[in-house]
Amino acid sequence: MIVVEEQVELTTAWGPMRTHIVHPAAPGKYPGVVFYSEIFQITGPVARIAAMLAGHGYIVAMPEIYHEFEAPGTVLAYDKPGTDRGNTLKTTKELASYDADARAALDHLASRPDCTGQLGAMGICIGGHLAYRTALNPDVRATVCFYATDIHKHSLGKGMNDDSLQRASDIKGELLMIWGRQDPHIPLEGRMAVLNRLNEVGAVFTWHEVNGAHAFLRDEGARYDPELARQCMTLALDLFHRKLGQGDSSAAAITNTRN
Repeated sequence: MIVVEEQVELTTAWGPMRTHIVHPAAPGKYPGVVFYSEIFQITGPVARIAAMLAGHGYIVAMPEIYHEFEAPGTVLAYDKPGTDRGNTLKTTKELASYDADARAALDHLASRPDCTGQLGAMGICIGGHLAYRTALNPDVRATVCFYATDIHKHSLGKGMNDDSLQRASDIKGELLMIWGRQDPHIPLEGRMAVLNRLNEVGAVFTWHEVNGAHAFLRDEGARYDPELARQCMTLALDLFHRKLGQGDSSAAAITNTRN
């Protein structure tokens, strides 16, 4: 599908949050997916993943995760200063602010006249953790987490003492957890801590470990693995198609023509 882009400013208790929207150009109603970036915010690789997802029939909302600290539109560079800034903000931001951002993005999607009301989440790196926390909302039916950082360390947000694992039983939708075995940020013992907790609470999930490094999905830099990216995005789309549906653009177009 051809996609179009727009920006909205969503209201949160921590200030306005610029959110980038990508959605099919064809008229109709489509499921909504909140898509979270890495610590660098909405970079080129993140925008391209979102466009690909939207092109398969989804309204994709990308919040600027550090909106209370950075000017709207800020993108951190894939270098040491950008990494240092992103990592500093990761544990400066209040955990409650991350959760409020999720609720604001979900509410925006659900309120749109072009949304079916079926909601999902997806994220990479810190975004994988944020997608996981978004899944704590009961209206989220499907969530994809790519190499979600810090869940096993309970270290998201100010104070570095998040309750993500403790609240695993709050997840009512289905999870797809994807990890790289060569990812130093989430070692084997960390992955097993997450796996064991999800099994303990009886979560509905699929678990995939691949031979890939951290950031293998990002189509920029030496760690990019296009074949793994293709395979894993197919898994993500399969989950979203099955749990959220693919919209009704053809039916809507016929209706609009008759009107």
